[in-house]
Amino acid sequence: MKLLFDIGHPAHVHLFRLFATEMKEEGHEILFTARDKDLTILLLMAYNLPYISLGKTKKGLLSKILGLFYFEWKLLKVARKFKPDYLLSHGSIYAAHISFMIGRPHISFEDTGNMEQITWYKAFTDVILISDSFTKDLGRKAITYPGYHELAYLHPNRFIPNLTVLDKYRLDPNQNIILLRFVSWNATHDINHQGISPSLKIEAATTFSQYGHVLISSESELADELKPYEININPTDIFDLMAHCKLVFGESGTMSSEAAVLGVPAIFIDSTSREYTQEQEKKYGLVYNFSESPADIRRAIHKGVQILSEPKSSNKYKQRQEKLLEDKIDVTGFLKEFVLNFEKYRH
Repeated sequence: MKLLFDIGHPAHVHLFRLFATEMKEEGHEILFTARDKDLTILLLMAYNLPYISLGKTKKGLLSKILGLFYFEWKLLKVARKFKPDYLLSHGSIYAAHISFMIGRPHISFEDTGNMEQITWYKAFTDVILISDSFTKDLGRKAITYPGYHELAYLHPNRFIPNLTVLDKYRLDPNQNIILLRFVSWNATHDINHQGISPSLKIEAATTFSQYGHVLISSESELADELKPYEININPTDIFDLMAHCKLVFGESGTMSSEAAVLGVPAIFIDSTSREYTQEQEKKYGLVYNFSESPADIRRAIHKGVQILSEPKSSNKYKQRQEKLLEDKIDVTGFLKEFVLNFEKYRH
């Protein structure tokens, strides 16, 4: 079997990497294509995954529209040469269109619910795999599974935190570690979002520093006042570090969900939120969702202080994690069984 994975974001590498590696070890052929965005290429190299870079991502709405034709042309050339049996992606418009052109099935994951993106790929996609936390009706092509994308690589079957990572970065295991994550807001679904203002980023960092060691991971340039908190971390170490955190705070829905499945409380700032982080708040109490309004961000900072001030709160969140893991599945195991038995599931 030949599998072609089209990657549009670093998180998508994690979503597919363990499944792809297992299939490769069992004799199947795999190939990743990717736009060069943030850490995507670095991750593909770090995990020894065969890939072809399709070039740098485009910025701005007009450039993104023109880039659609450019990247599809490049992906089509790769697909015709590789001749995959299946194309897999996380909502890739490019993979959907190319799968239709070459007459091969496209299997897509979806969890964000960006309808402007779904509209472009749904008609050309055979199956859309969605979490049971997803409430939008995607019709007969949707197949629901009980899990989150992050459980493809952070389920206990797949991941055990490395206890030595704190030594590697000279962090004190007896001190609270607070990870702040700021994003660039360059995706198509980020239009009209402003995120956390520079002054409120500073307020969050200085406030939380009273309760532990603050570390900042940021896609965009930080203000001078925040530079001392910035951490230069190997991206393959981030989950080991996160597993040892007392709190994860910021603008990344993916990282908030990663924290939740690791049993670490997360505060997620985004006015549109995500259905999976909403479930992780309402059902499991592991994520706290706030809007981007200054007043709400200050409430989010206050909530972070409450979490950091609570003695032995880690035990409470680990118990909540256990409940989550009782309800959800090993997503990599599910994907492998699904692909190997694709015709049984196909509508």
